[in-house]
Amino acid sequence: MLPGKFKENEAGTVGLPIRIVVLSIVGFIGFYAILSAIGSAPTPPEPMYASANISSFSLNSEGEESDFSLQISVLDRNNRGVGEANVIVWSPDRKKAYSGITNSNGNATIAVLNPGLPAGKSEGYVAIKVMRTGYRDFDEEYFIKVKRR
Repeated sequence: MLPGKFKENEAGTVGLPIRIVVLSIVGFIGFYAILSAIGSAPTPPEPMYASANISSFSLNSEGEESDFSLQISVLDRNNRGVGEANVIVWSPDRKKAYSGITNSNGNATIAVLNPGLPAGKSEGYVAIKVMRTGYRDFDEEYFIKVKRR
């Protein structure tokens, strides 16, 4: 129950409805500003991945040249080819790099010429990096296994 003075004094309630309306309008404007900022935020880059026609390769004995070609497919998350992607492939010893650009179907052929293995090792891995604007870079250190026969 309210004390008697509150019942007699109407000063606290004068102008209250207009204050509620004004504060509601200001709140809705702020809420709209937040929603429009979220809606206009840049979209994050799409993921992509690469696959090759082989998963391992055997080199000839020491001193012989062993060249091979990689047919690389670069695909997005919906398995559609990513065209004009830059593909870089490193030899297992990381001393040589080879590159190519995917066609409109997301395919590239890269010739790896006489790859060397890391010193003192009988096997190593070809590394790959794929880059394209609008997509997240794809890196794989252990893309294809290379071993000496």
